Formats: sequence, C-alpha cells, structure tokens
Amino acid sequence: MTQGELDRLVAQIGEEILARVSRVETLPPPKKGEGLNLPDEVCPGCVQRCPQTCARNTREILAAGADRVSASDRLTKIDPAIAALIDHTILKPDATRADIIKVCREARQYNFASVCVNPYWVPLVRAELLGSPVKVCAVVGFPLGATSTEAKVAEAAAAVRAGAQEIDMVINVGALRSGDHEAVKLDIQQVVKVSHQACALVKVILETALLDDNQKAVACTLAKLAGADFVKTSTGFGPSGATAHDIALMRGVVGPEMGVKASGGIRTLQDLQAMTAAGATRIGASASVKIVEATAA
Repeated sequence: MTQGELDRLVAQIGEEILARVSRVETLPPPKKGEGLNLPDEVCPGCVQRCPQTCARNTREILAAGADRVSASDRLTKIDPAIAALIDHTILKPDATRADIIKVCREARQYNFASVCVNPYWVPLVRAELLGSPVKVCAVVGFPLGATSTEAKVAEAAAAVRAGAQEIDMVINVGALRSGDHEAVKLDIQQVVKVSHQACALVKVILETALLDDNQKAVACTLAKLAGADFVKTSTGFGPSGATAHDIALMRGVVGPEMGVKASGGIRTLQDLQAMTAAGATRIGASASVKIVEATAA
C-alpha cells in the first residue's frame, strides 16, 4: 500500500467515525424512564448502573458501532436500599488524590448516600460527583472535637462554600465530660446555623467510646436541642466504634425525628444489618463496596 492509499484509508476511517458520532449526537430526546447520559444531569430514579439498566446509554453505545454490551451480573443484583444508607468514607490522613477519586467513582457506581472526606478534598469530591445524586460530606473539628467553636464554624462555612452538602462535626467531648452542657450545645448550635444557611445537614459525632450511657444520652439531647439533623456514634479514630447498644440508646433519646448514624468498625453486611435493626438510618463505612457486594451473593 502506497502512502497516498494509506492516507486515503485513514481519511475514510476518520469520516466514518465522525458520521457515527454525529448520529449519536442527534439521537431523539430520551423517553420517560430512559437515561439522559449527560454529565451534569441525573436520570429520574437513577441507580448509577449504566449501561446495565440505562436504555439510552445502551442505544448510544450500539449506535456508535458496538455489536454487544456487557453488563455486570453482580452490579445489577446489589441491593440499592443498602447502598443508599452508606456514607462512603475516606478520612485517613495519608489519602491521596487518586484515593479520593477512586472512592468517588465507587460512590457513583453503587449510588452511596455520600462521600465523606476531610475538608481539603471537598472541591475535588464536588467535581467528581457532579451530576450524581451522591452527596458531598465533610468532617469538622475532626477527629478530637477540641477546637474552638469559632474554628468549627469557620471550617463548616468554608466546607459548604466549597460544595459540602452534609457536615459531620465532632462535639467537644472534654466539655461534655466536664458537665459544660451549655458550651456543648452552643458549639453544635453555631455549626448547625452556618450549615443550615447553606441547606447542609449536620451530623453530630459523640465519640461514644469515651462516654458512659448517661453522657451519651445528654449529648443526644443537646444535639437535638441545638437543631442537628443526626447524631453519630464515632469518628473511627477513637478506642472503638459503633455498637448496637449505643445505636438503640441514641435512637431512644432522639426519637424518630432525627437520623442516627452508626460509624466505626462496620465492615460487613451483618454489621450493617445489626446497626439498622437497632435504629440506625445512616452508616459510615470505608468497606462500603464489600458490604454492598455481599447483598448480591
């Protein structure tokens, strides 16, 4: 084949590719129930399983020249109700950009409730989750809770400006144990105020492993009085994590009006089920993929 013939062949291939792309771009608008396949939009009821259950995405792939489309049997069998309970969490201090992106892509794939990160990563997570129903969650006063209220408010304000839709704040554990209840309530209340102004939910982390049952009950009461949306067991950096006993106690104190988040040491589907049976309505986990894939077993 001469150079001229090769050039003509390449040109013909290029023209065919452009023609196919044009056909994809001019597909008719999606019918109700079909995927939008746009980066900044979400299909109604989307469970992030394209192309396995997205008719429009599959049609576009075929129109572009594919003869077959492969689908993951495991992905289509997972329980979306379980995935929707989980805040997919990466809070380790040595997490890299690549680690954060991986977690965001997993969250989009499985349709987790949120991705929970340290505040520095909020802009990246917001960008990675754009067009997805998965929320951006940031921790505040983490992991000790011993910073000033002013610092927590500034941290929460910066996080919501950067795109956080949920704030998980750590209470001042030492103040609670000292009986300084008004200070603890004010600490929560101020973070709630700045977060709610930006329509962000607030989850209050008690660090239950450092408290007795009476202190846990007091902390839940203060969080409720301060207008928080959830109470949460643990940072994952304390002596131990969530227990069914603590979840039941917390649920009993806050009643049905607030959410209860179990976090710390939840690594299996059985762990999750024990927590939800005790009253948890949200789960914080880094083993999220393992947990949801167990629902397909």
